Formats: sequence, C-alpha cells, structure tokens
Amino acid sequence: MLARTPLQPSKRLSDLYGARVLLKREDLQEVRSFKIRGAYNKIARLTPEEAARGVVCASAGNHAQGVAFACAALGIRATVFMPAVTPLQKIERVQHFGKAGVAVHLVGDTYDDASQAAREHCRVQGAVFVHPFDDPLTIAGQGTIARELVEELGAAPDVVVAAVGGGGLISGLASYLKAGGGATRLVGAEPAGAPSLTAALRAGEVVYLEKIDTFVDGAAVKRVGELTFEVCRRHVDQVLLVPEGQVCTTLIDLYQNEGIIAEPAGALSVAALDALGEDLRGRTVVCVLSGGNNDILRYPEIMERSLVHQGRKHYFIVEFAQKPGQLRKFVDRALGPTDDIVRFEYMKKTNKERGAALVGVELRDKADLAPLLERMREAQLNCRQLSSEELLYDYLI
Repeated sequence: MLARTPLQPSKRLSDLYGARVLLKREDLQEVRSFKIRGAYNKIARLTPEEAARGVVCASAGNHAQGVAFACAALGIRATVFMPAVTPLQKIERVQHFGKAGVAVHLVGDTYDDASQAAREHCRVQGAVFVHPFDDPLTIAGQGTIARELVEELGAAPDVVVAAVGGGGLISGLASYLKAGGGATRLVGAEPAGAPSLTAALRAGEVVYLEKIDTFVDGAAVKRVGELTFEVCRRHVDQVLLVPEGQVCTTLIDLYQNEGIIAEPAGALSVAALDALGEDLRGRTVVCVLSGGNNDILRYPEIMERSLVHQGRKHYFIVEFAQKPGQLRKFVDRALGPTDDIVRFEYMKKTNKERGAALVGVELRDKADLAPLLERMREAQLNCRQLSSEELLYDYLI
C-alpha cells in the first residue's frame, strides 16, 4: 500500500556541497508523491458513518491522487476538486487510481479556488473534507517520512530540507524530528512566486496572498494552514524562497545526472541547497524529493525558464531598415561566435522604411551578454532588451 521509500545518496550533490547529501525518494511512491501518506492516514481512520458519506478533497494534483488511491483501496466514494490549470498528467492519474469511485471537478486557477468549491460541496452533500495539509492526521501521516529517516540512518540527520506549500510535509517532519528538543536543522523551501509561509511568518499570523505564480503547482497556495503555521513558527529553523528558474535548472540537473524525473515542487528541496552553501559542509543532509508527477509537455517551458534564470537567454525588439542585408548586418556585427538566434519574427512594419522584429538570443554563458550589448551599440542597431517586468515577456516564457 504505502512504500518505505529509498534514502538515496547523491555523490554529485555531496561533492558539490562538501556534505553527505541523501535524497528521500518520495517520487517512488505508487502515486509518485508523499501525499499518499497523509491521505491514507486520514481516510483509514474515518468512522463507518463518515465513510458512508464519502469524502471530498481539494488538490493541485498529488493529494488528489493519494485520496483516490486510498478511497479505491478502502471502498469509499471520493469527489475531487482541482484547479483548471492542473497538468493533464495529474488529472489522468487521479482518474486512474480512483477508477469509477472518484468524480473529478476542475475549478478556478489555484488550489484555493478549488478548496472553496470543495468546501461548498461538503456543506451541501454532507461529505467529509480531507484536507491536504491542515489536519492533525494528515500531518501525522507525512511525519512517517521522518521516522523512516531516523530508522535508516540510526540517528537524526543534521539537516533536513523539504518543500513548503500549505505546510503539511514540513509540519509532519517537525513533529517527529523536533519532539523532545531534537537538534536537526529543519529548512523549508518555498517557491518565490508563492511565499505564503514566509508572508505569514513576517506578519506573525496566517495571511492571504492575492496573487501567486502557479508554476510550482504542488506548492502554490495563497494561504498556509492554521495548524501548520503554528508548527512551523515553533519548529522550522529557516524558510528559503527559491526562484522558479532555479527550480527548473534543478529539474534538468536531476534528470541529466541522476535520471530522476521530479516535478517542480519535488525539486524545491534540492534547488534550495545553493542558498545554504557552506552551512552544509561536513553535515548529513536529507532532501525530501517530494514528488515526480511531471507532465512531459512542460519541459519546453522548464528549459526556457532555466535558460532565462541562468542569464543565457534574452529577448530584444530590433528595428530593421527595410532593405537587403540588414539581418546579415545583425548576424555579422552583433552576434558573437557562440551566440545563437533561437527566435526571430517580424512583429509589425511601422512604415515603409523600418520594421520591428522580436529576436531571441541564446548565449553560452551569461557573461557573454555585456559584449553582445556593446556590439549592438557599435553597430548602431536600434534595439531594446525586453525586461521580465513587461507584459510581452510573460507570453514568451
């Protein structure tokens, strides 16, 4: 039913950080994420009367799979609400595990939208709400990961890094590792575009974020849980904000080096290691690789975000005179020997003499940008580099 997942040493990461780095492979659960632990723990403890009413959950995808899996095993009906932007791969997996016993509804753009719809459904239908993170039984189920770590290592690790969305995973780890004053340093890795726990810690109370980036869909919530906030406030030693571009670079590194297909939220813990740097040296460090439900169709965007984050991909609006040889001038006089045009399209001819083009350039190294800009100036090209703050940029990434 639930797998005791491997604790896999990573030689690459250990060498990189001068530490003993191990990956807790929750992506190898049957549902490819840790969420099965909390969902099953909650659902298996329902009374016969509660089970007969059926269960409802809201999820960005992984919790829904855990609920569907548990309900199918226990013979309980489930209704699942997920955001309309949930990757198709996760929707199909929910239907696969739940079979005829699960009904899926896609609502809104975020987990919070789906949660509101799920709670209304519970109110009308009288079903039991299975919360993905803000429930003691769900938190306790996630805490079994920490027990396995200690049992396998023979002692608590020096550092544990885990993803933070609603806070269920890290609260479960904290509840076990910090019991009795445990010395393990517990670090939360939160997507920079959805800093709900960071905002709550700064405010001293749970707050609601009006706008979030949903790219790291498994950890993109507008509001952390009330229970999880209290646990994190007392027991989590540090919360790091991880840029989405860094997550993408880590996803690619894990695939190319370890052969691990992680999802964005699953890679958060590993992506946070750079920010810890020298603090890791000589220590035993566990990164909870929390999930591997990644749709292959997302990889072009992952590659794009990674290159932009590394400073290797840039976009320009270039005005070309409408006469022969202008593109050759750009290629010969502006581009360096390792620079590559990866996108080129005319956007609009402003008049008969000039026309604007969108030009995407990929560099071998981010240090090549300054020489490229200097050559553009020397060639007297009328061009403007697009900023990530511009609306057009959002459509390119």
